[in-house]
Amino acid sequence: MKSHDAMYIGGEWRPAASTDTIPVVNPADEQVIGHVPAGTAEDVDAAVHAARAAFRGWAATPPAERAKLIGALRDALAARAEEIAATVTAELGAPPQFAAAVHAGLPIAVAGTYADLAAAHPFEEKVGNSTVYSEPVGVVGAITPWNYPLHQIVAKVAPALAAGCTVVLKPAEDTPLTAQLFAEAVHASGIPAGVFNLVTGLGPVAGQALAEHEGVDLVSFTGSTAVGKRIGALAGGAVKRVALELGGKSANVILPSADLGKAVAVGIANVMANSGQTCSAWTRMLVPTDRYDEAVALAAEAVKKYVPGDRVGPLVNARQQQRVRGYIEKGVEEGARIVAGGPEAPRETGYYVSPTVFADVTPDMTIAQEEIFGPVVSILRYEDEEDALAIANGTVYGLAGAVWGESEEAVAFARRMDTGQVDINGGRFNPLAPFGGYKQSGVGRELGAHGLSEYLQTKSLQF
Repeated sequence: MKSHDAMYIGGEWRPAASTDTIPVVNPADEQVIGHVPAGTAEDVDAAVHAARAAFRGWAATPPAERAKLIGALRDALAARAEEIAATVTAELGAPPQFAAAVHAGLPIAVAGTYADLAAAHPFEEKVGNSTVYSEPVGVVGAITPWNYPLHQIVAKVAPALAAGCTVVLKPAEDTPLTAQLFAEAVHASGIPAGVFNLVTGLGPVAGQALAEHEGVDLVSFTGSTAVGKRIGALAGGAVKRVALELGGKSANVILPSADLGKAVAVGIANVMANSGQTCSAWTRMLVPTDRYDEAVALAAEAVKKYVPGDRVGPLVNARQQQRVRGYIEKGVEEGARIVAGGPEAPRETGYYVSPTVFADVTPDMTIAQEEIFGPVVSILRYEDEEDALAIANGTVYGLAGAVWGESEEAVAFARRMDTGQVDINGGRFNPLAPFGGYKQSGVGRELGAHGLSEYLQTKSLQF
Protein backbone atom coordinates (compact mmCIF):
# COMPACT_ATOMS: atom_id res chain seq x y z
CA MET A 1 0.00 0.00 0.00
CA LYS A 2 1.07 3.61 -0.44
CA SER A 3 0.31 6.82 1.36
CA HIS A 4 -1.15 9.90 -0.32
CA ASP A 5 -0.70 13.55 0.52
CA ALA A 6 -2.96 15.15 -2.09
CA MET A 7 -6.55 15.45 -3.29
CA TYR A 8 -7.66 14.83 -6.87
CA ILE A 9 -9.27 18.16 -7.81
CA GLY A 10 -9.71 19.73 -11.23
CA GLY A 11 -7.90 16.92 -13.03
CA GLU A 12 -4.73 17.05 -10.93
CA TRP A 13 -3.36 15.97 -7.58
CA ARG A 14 -3.30 19.02 -5.33
CA PRO A 15 -1.79 19.36 -1.85
CA ALA A 16 -4.42 19.25 0.89
CA ALA A 17 -5.24 22.43 2.78
CA SER A 18 -4.15 20.80 6.06
CA THR A 19 -1.15 18.62 6.89
CA ASP A 20 -3.33 16.39 9.08
CA THR A 21 -3.65 12.80 7.91
CA ILE A 22 -5.84 9.76 8.55
CA PRO A 23 -4.14 6.39 9.15
CA VAL A 24 -5.43 3.39 7.22
CA VAL A 25 -5.37 0.18 9.25
CA ASN A 26 -5.40 -3.42 8.03
CA PRO A 27 -8.17 -4.97 10.17
CA ALA A 28 -6.69 -8.46 9.87
CA ASP A 29 -3.43 -7.61 11.68
CA GLU A 30 -4.18 -4.14 13.10
CA GLN A 31 -1.16 -2.60 11.35
CA VAL A 32 -1.12 0.84 9.72
CA ILE A 33 -0.71 0.39 5.97
CA GLY A 34 -0.96 3.97 4.74
CA HIS A 35 -2.21 7.50 5.27
CA VAL A 36 -4.47 9.89 3.39
CA PRO A 37 -5.12 13.61 3.88
CA ALA A 38 -7.75 14.68 6.39
CA GLY A 39 -9.74 16.95 4.11
CA THR A 40 -11.29 20.18 5.33
CA ALA A 41 -14.10 22.45 4.24
CA GLU A 42 -11.49 24.35 2.22
CA ASP A 43 -10.65 21.21 0.21
CA VAL A 44 -14.35 20.50 -0.33
CA ASP A 45 -14.92 24.05 -1.52
CA ALA A 46 -12.09 23.78 -4.05
CA ALA A 47 -13.46 20.48 -5.34
CA VAL A 48 -17.02 21.79 -5.66
CA HIS A 49 -15.81 24.85 -7.56
CA ALA A 50 -13.85 22.59 -9.93
CA ALA A 51 -16.93 20.43 -10.48
CA ARG A 52 -19.11 23.50 -11.03
CA ALA A 53 -16.65 24.92 -13.57
CA ALA A 54 -16.63 21.64 -15.51
CA PHE A 55 -20.39 21.05 -15.40
CA ARG A 56 -21.64 22.96 -18.45
CA GLY A 57 -19.05 21.46 -20.75
CA TRP A 58 -19.64 17.92 -19.53
CA ALA A 59 -23.43 18.29 -19.66
CA ALA A 60 -23.13 19.46 -23.26
CA THR A 61 -20.93 16.50 -24.22
CA PRO A 62 -22.94 14.14 -26.46
CA PRO A 63 -24.14 11.03 -24.61
CA ALA A 64 -22.24 8.80 -27.02
CA GLU A 65 -18.98 10.55 -26.09
CA ARG A 66 -19.76 10.29 -22.38
CA ALA A 67 -20.45 6.58 -22.94
CA LYS A 68 -17.09 6.15 -24.64
CA LEU A 69 -15.25 7.76 -21.71
CA ILE A 70 -17.15 5.70 -19.12
CA GLY A 71 -16.14 2.64 -21.15
CA ALA A 72 -12.54 3.81 -20.95
CA LEU A 73 -12.94 4.13 -17.18
CA ARG A 74 -14.23 0.56 -17.03
CA ASP A 75 -11.20 -0.59 -19.00
CA ALA A 76 -8.83 1.34 -16.73
CA LEU A 77 -10.39 -0.34 -13.69
CA ALA A 78 -10.22 -3.77 -15.34
CA ALA A 79 -6.53 -3.28 -16.07
CA ARG A 80 -5.93 -2.79 -12.34
CA ALA A 81 -8.35 -5.44 -11.06
CA GLU A 82 -5.69 -7.38 -9.19
CA GLU A 83 -4.38 -4.24 -7.49
CA ILE A 84 -7.92 -3.20 -6.58
CA ALA A 85 -8.67 -6.59 -5.02
CA ALA A 86 -5.41 -6.57 -3.05
CA THR A 87 -6.13 -3.06 -1.80
CA VAL A 88 -9.63 -3.99 -0.63
CA THR A 89 -8.22 -7.06 1.12
CA ALA A 90 -5.65 -4.89 2.88
CA GLU A 91 -7.89 -2.04 4.05
CA LEU A 92 -11.21 -3.88 4.53
CA GLY A 93 -10.03 -7.40 5.33
CA ALA A 94 -12.08 -9.13 2.63
CA PRO A 95 -10.82 -12.65 1.78
CA PRO A 96 -8.82 -12.48 -1.50
CA GLN A 97 -11.19 -14.63 -3.56
CA PHE A 98 -14.22 -12.58 -2.49
CA ALA A 99 -12.30 -9.35 -3.05
CA ALA A 100 -11.42 -10.38 -6.61
CA ALA A 101 -14.87 -11.62 -7.58
CA VAL A 102 -17.09 -9.07 -5.85
CA HIS A 103 -15.11 -6.04 -4.71
CA ALA A 104 -13.23 -5.73 -8.00
CA GLY A 105 -15.35 -7.70 -10.47
CA LEU A 106 -18.81 -6.30 -9.68
CA PRO A 107 -17.99 -2.57 -9.97
CA ILE A 108 -16.14 -3.15 -13.23
CA ALA A 109 -19.28 -4.83 -14.57
CA VAL A 110 -21.48 -2.01 -13.26
CA ALA A 111 -19.27 0.59 -14.95
CA GLY A 112 -19.81 -1.32 -18.18
CA THR A 113 -23.60 -1.17 -17.78
CA TYR A 114 -23.44 2.62 -17.55
CA ALA A 115 -21.26 2.89 -20.62
CA ASP A 116 -24.09 1.08 -22.42
CA LEU A 117 -26.90 3.05 -20.76
CA ALA A 118 -25.28 6.41 -21.46
CA ALA A 119 -25.35 5.62 -25.16
CA ALA A 120 -28.85 4.13 -25.24
CA HIS A 121 -30.87 6.23 -22.77
CA PRO A 122 -33.65 8.37 -24.32
CA PHE A 123 -32.67 11.83 -23.07
CA GLU A 124 -35.59 13.40 -24.94
CA GLU A 125 -39.07 12.30 -26.00
CA LYS A 126 -42.19 13.67 -27.66
CA VAL A 127 -45.33 13.93 -25.50
CA GLY A 128 -48.19 15.45 -27.44
CA ASN A 129 -47.19 18.98 -28.43
CA SER A 130 -44.22 18.91 -26.00
CA THR A 131 -40.63 17.81 -26.17
CA VAL A 132 -39.52 16.48 -22.79
CA TYR A 133 -35.82 16.57 -21.97
CA SER A 134 -33.95 14.66 -19.28
CA GLU A 135 -31.14 16.93 -18.12
CA PRO A 136 -28.37 16.42 -15.56
CA VAL A 137 -29.10 17.63 -12.03
CA GLY A 138 -25.75 19.40 -11.72
CA VAL A 139 -22.94 18.87 -9.20
CA VAL A 140 -23.27 15.66 -7.17
CA GLY A 141 -21.79 15.20 -3.71
CA ALA A 142 -21.20 11.45 -3.35
CA ILE A 143 -20.51 10.10 0.14
CA THR A 144 -19.69 6.40 0.14
CA PRO A 145 -19.31 3.70 2.84
CA TRP A 146 -16.48 1.35 3.68
CA ASN A 147 -18.21 -2.02 3.28
CA TYR A 148 -18.13 -2.16 -0.55
CA PRO A 149 -15.65 0.64 -1.23
CA LEU A 150 -15.32 0.46 -5.02
CA HIS A 151 -18.79 -0.84 -5.83
CA GLN A 152 -20.47 2.01 -3.97
CA ILE A 153 -18.23 4.57 -5.67
CA VAL A 154 -19.02 3.19 -9.13
CA ALA A 155 -22.74 2.85 -8.32
CA LYS A 156 -22.85 6.63 -7.72
CA VAL A 157 -20.17 8.09 -9.97
CA ALA A 158 -20.88 6.09 -13.15
CA PRO A 159 -24.60 6.98 -13.44
CA ALA A 160 -23.88 10.59 -12.46
CA LEU A 161 -21.33 10.86 -15.27
CA ALA A 162 -23.65 9.09 -17.69
CA ALA A 163 -26.36 11.64 -16.88
CA GLY A 164 -23.98 14.55 -17.54
CA CYS A 165 -23.39 15.50 -13.89
CA THR A 166 -20.03 16.29 -12.34
CA VAL A 167 -19.01 14.73 -9.02
CA VAL A 168 -17.18 15.36 -5.77
CA LEU A 169 -16.53 12.09 -3.94
CA LYS A 170 -15.93 11.79 -0.19
CA PRO A 171 -15.13 8.12 0.52
CA ALA A 172 -15.24 6.42 3.92
CA GLU A 173 -12.18 7.12 6.02
CA ASP A 174 -11.63 3.40 6.71
CA THR A 175 -11.18 2.46 3.03
CA PRO A 176 -9.84 5.52 1.19
CA LEU A 177 -7.01 3.78 -0.68
CA THR A 178 -9.50 2.11 -3.05
CA ALA A 179 -10.92 5.55 -3.81
CA GLN A 180 -7.43 6.80 -4.66
CA LEU A 181 -7.08 3.96 -7.17
CA PHE A 182 -10.44 4.93 -8.66
CA ALA A 183 -9.28 8.54 -9.09
CA GLU A 184 -6.15 7.30 -10.87
CA ALA A 185 -8.34 5.23 -13.20
CA VAL A 186 -10.52 8.29 -13.93
CA HIS A 187 -7.40 10.26 -14.82
CA ALA A 188 -6.14 7.48 -17.09
CA SER A 189 -9.50 7.23 -18.86
CA GLY A 190 -9.33 10.76 -20.27
CA ILE A 191 -12.45 12.06 -18.51
CA PRO A 192 -12.10 15.88 -18.60
CA ALA A 193 -10.61 17.79 -15.68
CA GLY A 194 -13.08 18.71 -12.96
CA VAL A 195 -15.73 16.20 -13.98
CA PHE A 196 -14.65 13.93 -11.11
CA ASN A 197 -13.01 15.14 -7.91
CA LEU A 198 -11.87 13.31 -4.77
CA VAL A 199 -11.62 14.66 -1.23
CA THR A 200 -10.65 12.26 1.56
CA GLY A 201 -11.52 13.08 5.13
CA LEU A 202 -13.71 12.46 8.15
CA GLY A 203 -17.48 12.38 7.85
CA PRO A 204 -18.24 15.10 10.43
CA VAL A 205 -15.76 17.44 8.69
CA ALA A 206 -15.43 16.79 4.96
CA GLY A 207 -18.69 14.87 4.62
CA GLN A 208 -20.75 17.51 6.36
CA ALA A 209 -19.06 20.30 4.39
CA LEU A 210 -19.96 18.51 1.15
CA ALA A 211 -23.58 17.90 2.18
CA GLU A 212 -24.01 21.54 3.20
CA HIS A 213 -22.19 23.17 0.29
CA GLU A 214 -24.42 25.53 -1.66
CA GLY A 215 -22.70 24.51 -4.90
CA VAL A 216 -23.86 20.90 -4.58
CA ASP A 217 -27.19 20.13 -6.29
CA LEU A 218 -27.68 16.52 -5.16
CA VAL A 219 -26.22 14.53 -2.27
CA SER A 220 -25.97 10.76 -2.77
CA PHE A 221 -25.17 8.95 0.47
CA THR A 222 -24.86 5.31 1.46
CA GLY A 223 -24.46 4.44 5.12
CA SER A 224 -26.32 4.27 8.40
CA THR A 225 -29.89 5.43 8.76
CA ALA A 226 -28.87 7.82 11.56
CA VAL A 227 -26.36 9.63 9.36
CA GLY A 228 -28.76 9.51 6.40
CA LYS A 229 -31.37 11.34 8.47
CA ARG A 230 -28.81 14.01 9.28
CA ILE A 231 -27.82 14.43 5.64
CA GLY A 232 -31.47 14.55 4.61
CA ALA A 233 -32.07 17.34 7.11
CA LEU A 234 -29.06 19.31 5.87
CA ALA A 235 -30.10 18.90 2.25
CA GLY A 236 -33.73 19.69 3.01
CA GLY A 237 -32.77 23.02 4.52
CA ALA A 238 -31.20 23.99 1.21
CA VAL A 239 -33.98 22.36 -0.88
CA LYS A 240 -31.48 20.11 -2.65
CA ARG A 241 -32.12 16.58 -3.81
CA VAL A 242 -30.91 13.53 -1.94
CA ALA A 243 -30.48 9.85 -2.75
CA LEU A 244 -30.10 7.76 0.40
CA GLU A 245 -29.25 4.05 0.57
CA LEU A 246 -29.38 3.23 4.28
CA GLY A 247 -29.71 0.33 6.69
CA GLY A 248 -31.49 -2.98 6.47
CA LYS A 249 -32.78 -5.91 8.52
CA SER A 250 -33.78 -8.22 5.71
CA ALA A 251 -35.97 -11.28 6.19
CA ASN A 252 -35.17 -14.68 4.66
CA VAL A 253 -38.63 -16.26 4.58
CA ILE A 254 -38.67 -20.04 4.21
CA LEU A 255 -42.19 -21.17 3.29
CA PRO A 256 -43.44 -24.71 4.07
CA SER A 257 -43.04 -25.76 0.43
CA ALA A 258 -39.34 -24.76 0.32
CA ASP A 259 -36.27 -26.97 0.01
CA LEU A 260 -35.26 -26.34 3.63
CA GLY A 261 -31.67 -27.53 3.31
CA LYS A 262 -30.91 -25.28 0.36
CA ALA A 263 -32.72 -22.29 1.83
CA VAL A 264 -30.82 -22.51 5.12
CA ALA A 265 -27.43 -23.07 3.48
CA VAL A 266 -27.80 -20.18 1.05
CA GLY A 267 -29.21 -17.99 3.80
CA ILE A 268 -26.19 -18.59 6.02
CA ALA A 269 -23.83 -17.94 3.09
CA ASN A 270 -25.62 -14.68 2.33
CA VAL A 271 -25.01 -13.32 5.83
CA MET A 272 -21.41 -14.54 6.07
CA ALA A 273 -20.41 -12.80 2.82
CA ASN A 274 -18.25 -9.74 3.49
CA SER A 275 -18.17 -10.72 7.17
CA GLY A 276 -21.82 -9.79 7.48
CA GLN A 277 -21.06 -6.19 6.56
CA THR A 278 -23.76 -5.96 3.89
CA CYS A 279 -26.80 -3.72 4.31
CA SER A 280 -29.01 -6.12 2.35
CA ALA A 281 -27.94 -9.30 4.22
CA TRP A 282 -30.76 -11.68 5.14
CA THR A 283 -30.06 -11.53 8.86
CA ARG A 284 -33.52 -12.77 9.97
CA MET A 285 -34.33 -16.35 8.97
CA LEU A 286 -38.08 -17.07 9.28
CA VAL A 287 -39.04 -20.76 9.55
CA PRO A 288 -42.35 -22.61 10.07
CA THR A 289 -42.78 -23.81 13.65
CA ASP A 290 -43.05 -27.47 12.64
CA ARG A 291 -39.64 -27.34 10.90
CA TYR A 292 -37.93 -24.98 13.30
CA ASP A 293 -35.67 -27.44 15.14
CA GLU A 294 -34.53 -28.95 11.83
CA ALA A 295 -33.67 -25.51 10.44
CA VAL A 296 -31.71 -24.59 13.58
CA ALA A 297 -29.67 -27.78 13.35
CA LEU A 298 -28.98 -27.21 9.65
CA ALA A 299 -27.89 -23.61 10.29
CA ALA A 300 -25.58 -24.60 13.14
CA GLU A 301 -23.93 -27.16 10.87
CA ALA A 302 -23.75 -24.88 7.82
CA VAL A 303 -21.98 -22.07 9.66
CA LYS A 304 -19.10 -24.33 10.72
CA LYS A 305 -17.33 -23.93 7.38
CA TYR A 306 -17.14 -20.14 7.75
CA VAL A 307 -13.85 -19.99 9.62
CA PRO A 308 -12.57 -16.57 10.74
CA GLY A 309 -9.41 -15.71 8.85
CA ASP A 310 -10.28 -18.09 6.03
CA ARG A 311 -13.78 -17.74 4.54
CA VAL A 312 -14.76 -14.91 6.86
CA GLY A 313 -12.60 -11.83 7.22
CA PRO A 314 -12.37 -9.39 10.11
CA LEU A 315 -14.72 -6.50 10.70
CA VAL A 316 -13.48 -3.16 9.47
CA ASN A 317 -12.25 -1.70 12.78
CA ALA A 318 -12.15 -2.21 16.53
CA ARG A 319 -15.25 -0.09 17.06
CA GLN A 320 -17.29 -2.25 14.72
CA GLN A 321 -15.94 -5.42 16.33
CA GLN A 322 -17.02 -4.25 19.78
CA ARG A 323 -20.39 -3.13 18.46
CA VAL A 324 -21.18 -6.55 16.98
CA ARG A 325 -19.94 -8.42 20.04
CA GLY A 326 -22.17 -6.14 22.11
CA TYR A 327 -25.18 -7.17 20.03
CA ILE A 328 -24.36 -10.84 20.58
CA GLU A 329 -24.19 -10.27 24.34
CA LYS A 330 -27.50 -8.37 24.14
CA GLY A 331 -29.11 -11.31 22.38
CA VAL A 332 -28.12 -13.65 25.18
CA GLU A 333 -29.27 -11.14 27.79
CA GLU A 334 -32.72 -10.92 26.18
CA GLY A 335 -33.16 -14.70 26.10
CA ALA A 336 -32.00 -15.85 22.67
CA ARG A 337 -30.02 -19.09 22.49
CA ILE A 338 -26.62 -19.31 20.79
CA VAL A 339 -26.27 -22.47 18.72
CA ALA A 340 -23.02 -21.45 17.00
CA GLY A 341 -20.37 -18.83 17.70
CA GLY A 342 -20.68 -16.33 20.51
CA PRO A 343 -19.26 -13.02 21.74
CA GLU A 344 -15.72 -14.24 22.40
CA ALA A 345 -13.06 -13.06 19.91
CA PRO A 346 -12.00 -16.06 17.78
CA ARG A 347 -8.45 -14.77 17.16
CA GLU A 348 -6.00 -12.83 19.29
CA THR A 349 -5.10 -10.39 16.52
CA GLY A 350 -7.44 -8.69 14.09
CA TYR A 351 -10.99 -7.41 14.43
CA TYR A 352 -12.65 -10.78 14.04
CA VAL A 353 -16.06 -11.88 15.33
CA SER A 354 -17.20 -15.50 15.49
CA PRO A 355 -19.91 -16.32 12.95
CA THR A 356 -22.92 -16.63 15.22
CA VAL A 357 -26.36 -18.22 14.92
CA PHE A 358 -29.16 -17.47 17.38
CA ALA A 359 -32.24 -19.61 17.98
CA ASP A 360 -35.31 -18.83 20.08
CA VAL A 361 -35.34 -15.25 18.78
CA THR A 362 -38.60 -13.34 19.10
CA PRO A 363 -39.55 -10.42 16.84
CA ASP A 364 -39.29 -7.84 19.62
CA MET A 365 -35.69 -8.66 20.54
CA THR A 366 -32.97 -6.12 19.79
CA ILE A 367 -31.12 -8.57 17.53
CA ALA A 368 -34.33 -9.00 15.48
CA GLN A 369 -34.95 -5.27 15.13
CA GLU A 370 -31.62 -3.46 14.81
CA GLU A 371 -28.98 -3.72 12.09
CA ILE A 372 -25.99 -5.57 13.56
CA PHE A 373 -23.70 -5.42 10.50
CA GLY A 374 -21.71 -8.51 11.33
CA PRO A 375 -21.80 -12.30 10.79
CA VAL A 376 -24.86 -12.87 12.98
CA VAL A 377 -28.06 -14.74 11.98
CA SER A 378 -31.29 -14.76 14.01
CA ILE A 379 -33.73 -17.64 13.43
CA LEU A 380 -37.37 -16.87 14.16
CA ARG A 381 -40.38 -19.20 14.06
CA TYR A 382 -43.77 -18.38 12.56
CA GLU A 383 -47.18 -20.07 12.81
CA ASP A 384 -48.68 -19.33 9.40
CA GLU A 385 -48.16 -17.14 6.33
CA GLU A 386 -49.82 -14.07 7.85
CA ASP A 387 -47.62 -14.39 10.93
CA ALA A 388 -44.54 -14.66 8.70
CA LEU A 389 -45.57 -11.55 6.79
CA ALA A 390 -46.12 -9.57 9.97
CA ILE A 391 -42.65 -10.55 11.23
CA ALA A 392 -40.98 -9.85 7.89
CA ASN A 393 -42.54 -6.38 7.69
CA GLY A 394 -42.15 -5.69 11.40
CA THR A 395 -39.05 -3.48 11.40
CA VAL A 396 -38.33 0.12 10.41
CA TYR A 397 -36.29 -1.16 7.46
CA GLY A 398 -37.22 -2.40 4.00
CA LEU A 399 -34.13 -2.85 1.86
CA ALA A 400 -34.03 -6.47 0.68
CA GLY A 401 -35.17 -9.98 1.45
CA ALA A 402 -35.64 -13.52 0.21
CA VAL A 403 -38.49 -16.00 -0.15
CA TRP A 404 -38.16 -19.76 -0.66
CA GLY A 405 -40.98 -22.05 -1.76
CA GLU A 406 -43.18 -23.03 -4.67
CA SER A 407 -42.64 -20.34 -7.29
CA GLU A 408 -46.10 -18.77 -7.52
CA GLU A 409 -46.57 -18.93 -3.76
CA ALA A 410 -43.16 -17.32 -3.18
CA VAL A 411 -43.83 -14.51 -5.65
CA ALA A 412 -47.22 -13.81 -4.08
CA PHE A 413 -45.61 -13.56 -0.66
CA ALA A 414 -42.76 -11.36 -1.93
CA ARG A 415 -45.24 -8.94 -3.49
CA ARG A 416 -46.63 -8.27 -0.01
CA MET A 417 -43.24 -7.60 1.60
CA ASP A 418 -42.44 -3.97 2.38
CA THR A 419 -39.00 -4.05 0.82
CA GLY A 420 -37.27 -2.82 -2.31
CA GLN A 421 -35.72 -6.04 -3.58
CA VAL A 422 -36.57 -9.71 -2.99
CA ASP A 423 -34.70 -12.80 -4.23
CA ILE A 424 -36.93 -15.76 -5.08
CA ASN A 425 -35.43 -19.21 -4.45
CA GLY A 426 -31.88 -17.89 -4.60
CA GLY A 427 -32.26 -15.59 -7.60
CA ARG A 428 -28.94 -14.13 -8.75
CA PHE A 429 -27.96 -10.51 -8.13
CA ASN A 430 -28.77 -8.39 -11.18
CA PRO A 431 -26.63 -5.24 -11.63
CA LEU A 432 -29.26 -3.78 -13.96
CA ALA A 433 -32.13 -4.10 -11.48
CA PRO A 434 -32.98 -1.13 -9.24
CA PHE A 435 -31.54 -1.39 -5.72
CA GLY A 436 -32.91 0.62 -2.82
CA GLY A 437 -35.29 0.52 0.06
CA TYR A 438 -38.68 1.24 1.57
CA LYS A 439 -39.27 2.98 4.91
CA GLN A 440 -36.06 3.93 6.76
CA SER A 441 -33.88 2.00 4.31
CA GLY A 442 -33.64 5.04 2.09
CA VAL A 443 -34.84 7.26 -0.70
CA GLY A 444 -34.22 6.58 -4.39
CA ARG A 445 -32.64 3.73 -6.33
CA GLU A 446 -29.19 2.71 -7.53
CA LEU A 447 -28.08 0.60 -10.52
CA GLY A 448 -29.46 0.27 -14.02
CA ALA A 449 -31.74 2.78 -15.71
CA HIS A 450 -33.46 3.60 -12.41
CA GLY A 451 -30.09 4.55 -10.94
CA LEU A 452 -29.38 6.80 -13.92
CA SER A 453 -32.73 8.55 -13.45
CA GLU A 454 -31.72 9.69 -9.95
CA TYR A 455 -29.23 12.10 -11.55
CA LEU A 456 -31.63 13.55 -14.12
CA GLN A 457 -34.25 16.30 -13.93
CA THR A 458 -37.06 16.97 -16.36
CA LYS A 459 -37.77 19.94 -18.62
CA SER A 460 -40.61 20.26 -21.14
CA LEU A 461 -40.91 22.61 -24.12
CA GLN A 462 -44.37 23.19 -25.59
CA PHE A 463 -44.89 23.89 -29.30
